[in-house]
Amino acid sequence: MKTNTKIKAMMVLILVLVCVFVSLNIGSYPLSFEQIVRVLIQDPIKEMDVQVFYQLRLPRVLMGLMCGFTFGLCGAIFQLMFHNPLASPDLIGVSSGASLGAACMIVLGAGSVMEIMAGSFLGGMLILGAVIALVKVSGSPRNETYVLAGIAVSALANALIMMLKIMADSEGELAAIEFWTMGSLATITLDKFLSIAGIVLISLVLLGLLRKEILILGMGDQNAHNLGMNHDRMRIFILTCCTLATSAIISLTGIISFVGLIAPHLAYLIFKSRTQNYFMMSALIGGILVLCADCFARSLTGGELPTSIFTTFCAIPFFIYFLCRRKGAIR
Repeated sequence: MKTNTKIKAMMVLILVLVCVFVSLNIGSYPLSFEQIVRVLIQDPIKEMDVQVFYQLRLPRVLMGLMCGFTFGLCGAIFQLMFHNPLASPDLIGVSSGASLGAACMIVLGAGSVMEIMAGSFLGGMLILGAVIALVKVSGSPRNETYVLAGIAVSALANALIMMLKIMADSEGELAAIEFWTMGSLATITLDKFLSIAGIVLISLVLLGLLRKEILILGMGDQNAHNLGMNHDRMRIFILTCCTLATSAIISLTGIISFVGLIAPHLAYLIFKSRTQNYFMMSALIGGILVLCADCFARSLTGGELPTSIFTTFCAIPFFIYFLCRRKGAIR
């Protein structure tokens, strides 16, 4: 790694640490730097400081990091494997499918995190399979085809979610479904974080170990075949790991939009390459985006706003950029 790249990587890591520190301080119950240090050295001023830090504030920050890491990494993988700069769990439809699966489980009366996560994974996999099937049926595996197929299938998933809202109990189930469609870290506790942490971390470790295979698949199926890879089987396994990790996150946070689109492009703009370090930087930048959005979500109004509001605002300049970059689009 060149010296300039090392410096940029160190700056990203420092920014992650800054975001973690700021996020630990922000909330309805104030925790100063001194209070956090006292809690960490087990010399707290108040017992409430310990409870808030370990049960609410720290799990929320860890979930924000894990959410950003997952969406950033999976977005980079989707864009490379689909050869499409707009591919992400949101636009390909995985997030909508996972949200639909979670909504179905809520309406069916599922109460545990594992049941909702199973519904999210099944919904995400079904939508991903439908997108790939549509592209194959169309006979036009161009970059735009995956996005168009994802938009079509996402529209179907969103329509089904609206039908479920009509069927849902207005006091309990409807509120839970609305939460999933907006996305937030507001309800994260230590128990909830631990319930999915193992599954997500295993998925991310597997994806990290397969980074060379992902890069080979990004070079095209023919090149992968020439190198002796069973590209279809490997692609399905990688996409399954991405969908499992994404669905597990969504089962707790709901849809936090466009992080998987923004983070990989920022990583490429900063480092100018899509080598193995590109995946790590995409994950770190995704963590920064989610933590920053969460800080705004719980500080601007004194209450809790959906995190997706701020990540969606961040995505708007990227769509304008892609629009302007198209030949003859804007002069």
